[in-house]
Amino acid sequence: MTGLPLIFAFWVAIVIMIVMISKLRIHPFISIMLVALVLGLAAGIPLIDHKLADGTVQYGLATVIGQGFSGTFTSIGIVIILGAMIGTILEKTGGALKLADMMIRLVGKDNPVIAVQLMGWVVSIPVFCDSGFVILDPIRKALVRRTAVSAVSMTFALSSGLFISHVFIPPTPGPIAAASTLGIGDYLLQVIGLGLLCSIFPLIAGYFFARWIGTRVKSKDEVDPEEVTKIYNDLIASYGKLPSAFSTLAPIMIPISLMALSSVIVMLGLTGFVPELLRFLGTPIIALAVGMALATLQLFSVGRSEEFYSVCNSSLTAVGPILFITAAGGVLGKVIAVSDMVRYITAHADIFGSMGIFFPFLLSAVLKTAQGSSTVAMITTAGIIAPLLTVLGFDTPIQATLACMAIGAGAMTVSHANDSYFWVVSEFSGLTPDQGYRVQTMGTLVLGIAAIVEIALLSMVLR
Repeated sequence: MTGLPLIFAFWVAIVIMIVMISKLRIHPFISIMLVALVLGLAAGIPLIDHKLADGTVQYGLATVIGQGFSGTFTSIGIVIILGAMIGTILEKTGGALKLADMMIRLVGKDNPVIAVQLMGWVVSIPVFCDSGFVILDPIRKALVRRTAVSAVSMTFALSSGLFISHVFIPPTPGPIAAASTLGIGDYLLQVIGLGLLCSIFPLIAGYFFARWIGTRVKSKDEVDPEEVTKIYNDLIASYGKLPSAFSTLAPIMIPISLMALSSVIVMLGLTGFVPELLRFLGTPIIALAVGMALATLQLFSVGRSEEFYSVCNSSLTAVGPILFITAAGGVLGKVIAVSDMVRYITAHADIFGSMGIFFPFLLSAVLKTAQGSSTVAMITTAGIIAPLLTVLGFDTPIQATLACMAIGAGAMTVSHANDSYFWVVSEFSGLTPDQGYRVQTMGTLVLGIAAIVEIALLSMVLR
């Protein structure tokens, strides 16, 4: 099956998957894997590997499923495990409550939603949004306990802040790769500047959507406002003296700083032993391992070293389902990536060329929705758009940068079951899959629309 019938089959498969998870109560891992298998068969992926006449190998369905599963573990598995361990230790030592107190003192008790959104937006400039959510989730939970604001509002505020900078602002890989492909790799400062500017509308829209959805969806993390003072005081008493500000911030800020420094070194093209060492320390796995070591020192410093084994064990137990569901989403994305769907969309790109700034947005949104990865959607769309820049009227560096921003906006639209970020947000926040669609999927649709509206307005004045 190819072309339009395959695209139709994809949407039918997504609907069936939603029904299986939400209505039939079939576990998300089983539902996603079954849909990926059936969709792979419908797409005509061979059952076994075949060697073609030109010597290349056409992978069979079993191999594709294995690649999608293992690829997800390779890219984010260890990051999720280490991030969850850091979060658990911060909760055990009272570090998360200390961070919440610091944040409340900074922005005031009446503004926790804005605080967590801006915190996510800043953190995700150097860090992948998946990793950022795992790292910052303990602070989100502590702020919920501290202020009794809606846990769902805080979830989407954090998710949206992370997602917006992830697709707009270098040095995250998506914007850098897209900019380089579009021929504006030497204008990264301009890309960063416009990325900051284009964040305004989606940040505002994300804030109001977070406040709105928090009144309509309730998660497992909710706290009774009447009990919040008692709960918070009881928590403080149970920990005794909270850790210092430095020891609390170190497990989070040092990994983030290492990753940011690594990205800067890559952007500057520095070589030699020291830059390579810093790049090594800045890879997400190693940076979070450093954070884990610092968190462990914090656990020992408060006299709870005997709990180290139980903390690790409980973290691994809690993170297991998240890992497997996330990997299943990777399988679905891989099946779609090797099917004819992406090639069909690419081959018919010229049909939409008259749409101007909306064309890269829609193409990126289709690819994002189809295969799940924002980075893949941005890179693929940039490759399609690059030879069409002049035809579309993007013949100056600033206009090409706006096209890059439009691609980023599309890469937010939308996050659903084939996106690892959807499952990270849903599972860590105690949202059911059905609630995840209402919060994360609908919310990212709002973000994407707000972003492209701002970009369209900017394209009228920036030439």
